[in-house]
Amino acid sequence: MKKIVVIGAVAGGATVASQIRFYEKEAKIVIFDQDETMSYAACGMPYVIGGEIKEADDLLATTPEEFKEIRNIDVHLKHRVTNINRQQKVVEVLNLETQQTFEESYDLLILSPGGTPIVPKTTGLESTTMFTLRNFSDMKRINHYITTKKPKSCVIVGAGFIGLEMAENLVQLGLTVSIVEKSHQVMNILDIDIAEVIEKELQDHGVTIYKNNFISNVSNRNIDLDLGEKLEADFILMCIGVAPSTDLAVNAELTIGKTRGIVTNEYLQTNDPSIYAIGDAAENIDFITGDAKRVPLAWPAHRQAYIVAKHISGEKIPFKGLLGTSICKVFSLSVASTGLNEQTLIVNQIDYTSVSQKSLSNAGYYPDHSKIFLKIHYDPSSRKVLGAQVVGGKGVDKRIDVLATAIYAGLTVDDLQALELAYAPPYSAPKDPINMVGYRAK
Repeated sequence: MKKIVVIGAVAGGATVASQIRFYEKEAKIVIFDQDETMSYAACGMPYVIGGEIKEADDLLATTPEEFKEIRNIDVHLKHRVTNINRQQKVVEVLNLETQQTFEESYDLLILSPGGTPIVPKTTGLESTTMFTLRNFSDMKRINHYITTKKPKSCVIVGAGFIGLEMAENLVQLGLTVSIVEKSHQVMNILDIDIAEVIEKELQDHGVTIYKNNFISNVSNRNIDLDLGEKLEADFILMCIGVAPSTDLAVNAELTIGKTRGIVTNEYLQTNDPSIYAIGDAAENIDFITGDAKRVPLAWPAHRQAYIVAKHISGEKIPFKGLLGTSICKVFSLSVASTGLNEQTLIVNQIDYTSVSQKSLSNAGYYPDHSKIFLKIHYDPSSRKVLGAQVVGGKGVDKRIDVLATAIYAGLTVDDLQALELAYAPPYSAPKDPINMVGYRAK
């Protein structure tokens, strides 16, 4: 009987354990996680804080008790794995409530440790109220603070997914919000012209953006920026990003890659074939270039979990790489991307041509329609689609999904005109914006 130990009980860990049980009815499966909750929908946390989702517990998919009863999987929360002994195939575990340490043996080990919020060293940061938003406990702390202290203002550091989602939700709560971003644009995964649309949307809703900037000094409510601006805020929310949690892997001499993630092969095995790595801490490859890539989002973690479960059960399904397909809501706009952006194409010296299309989401005579803007990069020789971005109101999600499918299938930009896409006035036009991109490509 196989004994499988999983480190981490959120998207990757809980999913891989559940899927292994589907294929391996007799295996003994044990999960350890240092947090107090498991299998929660982290992507929903900003919307709980903003009140869009009324009950925080709605984000909880299951409990250790349910996992044991339904799937016969043992889940130990508030347990931190402190060491991996690869030779003896045991992990050392610290019970955070009792402070007792014990060892757990394994035949196979799956690492899904996630990441740790990045908080830059800043003079005086300890003098103010500061939060990160990485787990369920962070969300509860922020919610409690907002409910009890009634803050009026916030400075968000970082203009990625979480930073922009939190900006929207805090504005909706009535707070004055500023964003400080070290780079020259919001959302670095976007081309600059797409990012500018998002910046205008933020500004139109009262969010002040300080680009090419960072916090140099903090004194209680007073915040100094590198370029000389002086801000005031009741609290700071750090949304710079997460560093992959690789301490266990490093100490176990597992290979760490260019993205600072744990290097894995096409079946998500590390350099130790008995140890797999999935989720935010795992380094994979880019679907298009084959270069090292790490995408800390939910879809990769779930896909990787499936591949690991299949591999353990004896079926080899290779992971073909990451496109980084993503979408974000920013007030009235949605913005989505897949594949390579312009900056990545330039840095990698990949020859490309771009085509843009401004359209309506659906028939203009139908009362519910919105503007959308599509931008597609493609190889001028092979004509294959290399990357795409879409921004606008309704219908952004369906267009980016078609484009991600086109890249995965190896379609050319010319093939887009031939796609037979669903049409009715509430949903599209006889020639969908995707079709129009194909017609317009030179």
